[in-house]
Amino acid sequence: MNDADLELAVVSELLWDPKVDGAAVAASVHDGVVTLRGTVGSFRQKREARKAAERVAGVSSVDNELDVRLLDEDRHDDADLRGDVLQALMLDALVPTTIDATVEDGYVTLSGVAQWHYQRDEAEFVAGNVPGVAGLRDDVYLTVPTAAPEDVQRSITKALERSAKIEASDISVVSSDGTVTLSGLVGSWYEHDTAVAAAWAAPGVVTVDDQLTVTF
Repeated sequence: MNDADLELAVVSELLWDPKVDGAAVAASVHDGVVTLRGTVGSFRQKREARKAAERVAGVSSVDNELDVRLLDEDRHDDADLRGDVLQALMLDALVPTTIDATVEDGYVTLSGVAQWHYQRDEAEFVAGNVPGVAGLRDDVYLTVPTAAPEDVQRSITKALERSAKIEASDISVVSSDGTVTLSGLVGSWYEHDTAVAAAWAAPGVVTVDDQLTVTF
């Protein structure tokens, strides 16, 4: 698919997704790389626009340059917004109580510690969905038990082999001091995200160095 056809497909997907104000988003494509520009009314819409673009076959990466401009009725005092974010985090059973949030000019910073990446990821997802959030930074630190690098590498490799959506032989897994490096080729962003999630799920992983290349 050439860039012109891919751009048309991305624009169509943005307009198709009811969670995205597709008319407010401009998409351009160069060598398979999609750049999103424009202004949306919430941080969630910015995030959903990126996900919509990544779903399109042929997209190698997405540069999300969308600006978030909150409507007057969605603007909150920082103290009130922090209370809303903390309430949302507290109500989600997957988010540990060790995660805190601060707010400055509508931008939320998550801090604290978590044992698993999925807990940190859940906190980021929940906080980003709170009305009034203009941006999000995740500074949550993982405190996972240490594990032997060969055990980490073996468990991730087996997880990739079990997945029906991944060609495990095309992915290299290297583990060292809590950092897992993934490299190789994957055929879609779905396959990419599945591989990265499998790496994060292994005990002892603190950081995932994602060097996977999406190719079509």
